[in-house]
Amino acid sequence: MPISVQNMFKERKFPFLFAFSFLLISVTILLFSYSSSSPSLLLSTNFQVSDPLPPPPRPLPTRSPKNVPVSSTKPVSKTIAAASDVDLNVSLDIKWENCQLGPLAVDYIPCLDNWKAIKELKSRRRMEHRERHCPKPSPRCLAPLPIGYKVPVHWPKSRDMIWYSNVPHPKLVEYKKEQNWVRKSGDYFVFPGGGTQFKNGVQSYIDFIHKTLPAIKWGKNIRVILDVGCGVASFGGYLLDKDVITMSFAPKDEHEAQIQFALERGIPAILSVIGTQKLTFSDNAYDLIHCARCRVHWDGDGGKPLLELNRVLKPGGYFIWSATPVYRDDERDSKVWKSMVALTTSLCWKIVAKTVDSTGVGLVIYQKPSSYSCYKHRKEKLPPLCEQKTNQNASWYEPLSYCISRLPVDRMGNLLRWSTPWPQRLSSKPPSLPSKPDAEDIFIEDTKHWAALVSEVYLDGLAISLGRIRNVMDMNAGYGGFAAALIDQPLWVMNVVPIDAQDTLSIIFERGLIGVYHDWCESFNTYPRTYDLLHASFLFKNLKERCDTIDVAVEMDRILRPGGYLLVQDTMENIKKLNPVLRSLHWSTTLYQGQFLVGKKGFWRPSENDN
Repeated sequence: MPISVQNMFKERKFPFLFAFSFLLISVTILLFSYSSSSPSLLLSTNFQVSDPLPPPPRPLPTRSPKNVPVSSTKPVSKTIAAASDVDLNVSLDIKWENCQLGPLAVDYIPCLDNWKAIKELKSRRRMEHRERHCPKPSPRCLAPLPIGYKVPVHWPKSRDMIWYSNVPHPKLVEYKKEQNWVRKSGDYFVFPGGGTQFKNGVQSYIDFIHKTLPAIKWGKNIRVILDVGCGVASFGGYLLDKDVITMSFAPKDEHEAQIQFALERGIPAILSVIGTQKLTFSDNAYDLIHCARCRVHWDGDGGKPLLELNRVLKPGGYFIWSATPVYRDDERDSKVWKSMVALTTSLCWKIVAKTVDSTGVGLVIYQKPSSYSCYKHRKEKLPPLCEQKTNQNASWYEPLSYCISRLPVDRMGNLLRWSTPWPQRLSSKPPSLPSKPDAEDIFIEDTKHWAALVSEVYLDGLAISLGRIRNVMDMNAGYGGFAAALIDQPLWVMNVVPIDAQDTLSIIFERGLIGVYHDWCESFNTYPRTYDLLHASFLFKNLKERCDTIDVAVEMDRILRPGGYLLVQDTMENIKKLNPVLRSLHWSTTLYQGQFLVGKKGFWRPSENDN
């Protein structure tokens, strides 16, 4: 039965009333103090330690490095005190300079623009000059902004138009004007959805593929695609509407800034080339690979380029080739087609469809075998089957191989099957999960951990507005849990598996996500100002033993767009090393719960007055 105030006085419960009144007054004072404090910490130019919000209702798990590929959240209570006892309002006295490369500086990519190393190459016949040649030591200059640079157009509007001043490269407008790749309209580039093979538009081309082979079900059995020689990535951009995510790639070549256009549009893309080295993807990664006049000589070098596609194409996956040898019969095209028939036959690829559309453009669809039956019955055992792979991250700086990659098997030697369609595959047990007894439990717990951390800390606690974020990179992706937790947001995530971390890239692709291998002691294969958010969970644990934090921070600054965010979860030791570097770059920084560092990049670039 409720007790009234009058009864309290009658029963002389004065101590209770005094304690209750004191508590009420204290709470009122605290609330008034909080409401009159400074505005959002993320907008402050000073480094601050924010008051911790209430912890999530579900405890965030702590795991040992032996069990999971990336460390998870550590107990918050043990780190807050450490943060509050340290003066983090420190900036390194570094005299930054813009890269001195003339007009090329705004688009500087250190490992692809090492002209000294490129000039010393003995051959360029196999695209060696488009591959990585990283300078030593890493340059510590900053890429200047293009004149008139603006905050990028937001998604989804950006798919169809971007600011001309952000990517001021008009060459493609003239070079591809008959093919509707891109046009200039006032202050914008606009992308009509055309392409060399898309004479009726890319949407019509996508529908034509499904009509040709109904077994290709976009967004179900076909989720992850590789688009080779992608142009401005309209193919991948329009497939996003069908729940398909496409890794579009092309080299940095005479097709000026095509990948930069793609990323400015908010479409997943990376600079790469099929030359002398393997692509930085895991084996059996893609459901489908697409090439529309991609200018790759598949039969070159004994067929190694196509063998590389075979490596990254999953068993039962499709290769769509739309090129003149498919539908023209002149001498040159007939010769290429004959060579392609011999090569695909030796790989046991079968043609499941071949046709020509109403515009006269044709395509052929191949399917990779899902068993060893054909391989065993080949008259000539060439190319041979590859040896069993023993090392992880095996495609980083590895030469192309003249062999057929082996089909994946489980711990019992049985062939792995990919039967789970999208979106179920995102949370299903990945086929290549380690065979340890607790592996599945660890994977499930990791997924729950990231779901809780993202929804209850990253989104609610850190005040990062996702409305302006489109291109996201997870610099230490683990199982891809961070990307999985963001799957319903209007953004995409490039999952990066560092070469010194556990090799989990196969698992990421099996979940229906995309990613690459990379060494963060070197620059990434992307243009400056191409990502809105960089996420780094315990990235620096292994890095600090191999490279300088300053060099990693310079690369972060190069990749991130002005106004973009860096979100770091790490130990206080590593945060204390990183924060002064970011402050010297004129970033605003905030610390939350003693382990989450949030940096925001501004528009500052060095000037003569700064020195």
